[in-house]
Amino acid sequence: MSAASRPSPAVSRSPAVKARRLRTRLPWWALALPAVSFTALLALVAGASEAGAVSPPQGLTWLLEALARIVPIGV
Repeated sequence: MSAASRPSPAVSRSPAVKARRLRTRLPWWALALPAVSFTALLALVAGASEAGAVSPPQGLTWLLEALARIVPIGV
């Protein structure tokens, strides 16, 4: 049998062997990290409803008023 007539090893493998080879296990942190991130972001969003508005520092008030006069908003 010549080398040209012999099937290559990749062609002769069954689909079950290929599927077994493709399966890999995820590390524990691959599932834990998104869960922890989601929980932390959810806690931040839930806690935002209790936050109050912060007034600007008195030193910046004149600057903000000057900018409001210069920049036409609501044209």
